[in-house]
Amino acid sequence: MKLAPHLHRLGNDVVACYLIDTPEGITLVDAGLPGHWHDLQRELQSLGKSPADIRGLVLTHGDSDHIGFAERLRSEYDVPVYIHTADAARARTGEKPKTATGPMRLGPTLKFFGYSLSKNALRTRYLGAVTEVDDGATLDLPGEPVIIGMPGHSPGSVAIHVPLADAVFVGDALTTRHVLTGRTGPQPAPFTDDPAEALASLDRIAPLAASWVLPGHGSPWNASPAEIARAIRED
Repeated sequence: MKLAPHLHRLGNDVVACYLIDTPEGITLVDAGLPGHWHDLQRELQSLGKSPADIRGLVLTHGDSDHIGFAERLRSEYDVPVYIHTADAARARTGEKPKTATGPMRLGPTLKFFGYSLSKNALRTRYLGAVTEVDDGATLDLPGEPVIIGMPGHSPGSVAIHVPLADAVFVGDALTTRHVLTGRTGPQPAPFTDDPAEALASLDRIAPLAASWVLPGHGSPWNASPAEIARAIRED
């Protein structure tokens, strides 16, 4: 689904990942669930492009609902996969600490797990290799994505600022739809390793210039990073 010039979303408000289309090629942000591979193929076809046009995939963190088709893309098309050093092992092994789930409602929780199963969540392949990056790096990829460290949800959670797309991709550093309660609007994400650190990390995106803040779960936020950070803190 096209959101704006250069900017496309794959998936929906339950689980989403993103495509940045430029004349120099395509950059992907996150890889959703394994079944989102078919969404990717349809979006590429609508653009008259193919996986051969993808120059790189940048992960906001290493959780399974963000790396879904990453290994397939890497192993079959030799697309490099970038992730913060602190989450590299998480993406390769799936190992992560247990976290409190917090509030839950039956309907939204079943919808999240049902949708995940429909997108082959149980067939997630962890990464055979990754390219590690650090806070502040500007990647040599279409759109020149900039890595902004956002520790809290995971140690290597990042935001990805792409000025060409007028967007900041935040993964699970925040959410606009709580997958376990169904509550909409800007709020902290569930399954977060360190909630206090995640809240403090919102200061890292507040100064960025962008018209879109794009989470891995929930509706796109068509307003500034400063506004969404303030809305979460005031909630």
